[in-house]
Amino acid sequence: MKIVDCTTFVIGNPPPHFGGRYFIVVKLTTDTGIVGYGEIYVATVGPHTVAAMVADVADRLVIDADPNRIELLWRRIYSSGYALRPDPTLVGVTSGIEMACWDIVGKDAGTPIADLLGGRVHERLRSYTYLYPADGRPDVYTDPDQAAAQAAFEVDRGFTAVKFDPAGPYTAFDGHQPNLADIERSVAITAAIREAVGDRADLLFGTHGQFTAAGAIRMARRLEPFDPLWFEEPTQPDQPEEMARVARQTTIPVATGERLTTISEFAALARHQAAAIWQPNLGRCGGILTAKKIAAIAEASGCQIAPHLYSGPILGAANIQLAATLPNLLIIEGIQDWSGFHADLLTTPIQWEDGFVVPSREPGLGTELDEDVALAHPYTGADLHLAMAPDPLY
Repeated sequence: MKIVDCTTFVIGNPPPHFGGRYFIVVKLTTDTGIVGYGEIYVATVGPHTVAAMVADVADRLVIDADPNRIELLWRRIYSSGYALRPDPTLVGVTSGIEMACWDIVGKDAGTPIADLLGGRVHERLRSYTYLYPADGRPDVYTDPDQAAAQAAFEVDRGFTAVKFDPAGPYTAFDGHQPNLADIERSVAITAAIREAVGDRADLLFGTHGQFTAAGAIRMARRLEPFDPLWFEEPTQPDQPEEMARVARQTTIPVATGERLTTISEFAALARHQAAAIWQPNLGRCGGILTAKKIAAIAEASGCQIAPHLYSGPILGAANIQLAATLPNLLIIEGIQDWSGFHADLLTTPIQWEDGFVVPSREPGLGTELDEDVALAHPYTGADLHLAMAPDPLY
C-alpha cells in the first residue's frame, strides 16, 4: 500500500467561530482506495500558505510512501531542510499528515486507532469546555454575573469542568506583571463561578503565557482560595524554568503544552518540574504517535495529560482515540458539546453524553470528513488579519 494523493481543505468556520476561524484538514489517499484524514493546528502563517506547504512536503516526501511506516515518514519530514528542531509550522504540517496515516492504517486493519496504541483503558472520557458567550453577549470574561450564569448552564447540562480566561488577551509584549484591574477582574469572575457551581465542577483558569513568574505567582495566590484545578500557561511557553518557579510557589496545579512541539519540548517540562498537567495539541505537537510518547514521559514524571483542542473535529477525533488509551489521562477539551458546525463537518458526529465523550469503535479515527460540507465552506482569507490575530475568546 502506498500514498498516491494528498489534498488539503481550508475550511471557513462560520460565526461564532468557536474553535477558530478556519480548520486545515489533510486528506491522504492510497493506491488501494483507502482515505485518511488529519488536521493541522498552525497559525504562524496564513492557512492557504500552510496548504501550499503541505503540497510541497507531500510532493517531496509523502507521495509513494507507505502509510504504515509512520515513524520513518515522520523522521524524513522532520529532518528535511536540515533544521532538526521544534518548528511549530513544519511540525504542524507533519502532525496532520501523520494523523491521516494513522486513519488509513486503522481503516486498513478494520480497527480504531486506539486499538493500535495498546487499546482502551477508558470507556468514556471526561470533557470540559470554554465558557463561550451566550445570546450574542461578548462579555463572558469581563462580567462576573454572565460568567457565572454561563458556567452554571454548562454544569447543569453535564460538564464537570469549565475553562475561562479573564486575565486579558495575550499580546506581542507578554511577560509582564498583571495590573490591579486584571487581578481584581480575575478574582471576581473566579469567585462568581465558584459560587455558581459549588463543588459540582472544577475551575480551569486560563492565561496565555502573558506574565512573568513573579506576576503569575502574585495572581495565583489571589486565586488559591477558589481551588482551581489548574493555572494554565502562566509564563511564556519557551521558559520552563520560569514556569517551574510558579509551580513551586502555588498550590494550584500548573498546566501547559498547547504551544509546544515534539517530545524534546515536553521533556523539558519534566526536567524542570514545570507543570503537573500537560496539554499537547495533536495538530501541532507531532501527531498521534508523538503524543503517545509525550504521555509516556508525563506518566514517568508523575504528570497527567489533558489534550488541547481549539481546532476542528478531525483533530478532536484524534484526541479521543489517543485519550482512550492513556492511563494518566485527566480530561479532554471539547468545543461545548461537539454540536453545531463541528458536528456538521463529520459523517458521524462525536458522541457526547452528560459531560463525557464516548470513543468511537469504528475503524481509524472513527469518523470521516463530510467533504461536501467542507467544500461548501471555503475559507477565503478575506479576514486574514483577524484570523491571524489573537481570538477575542482565546
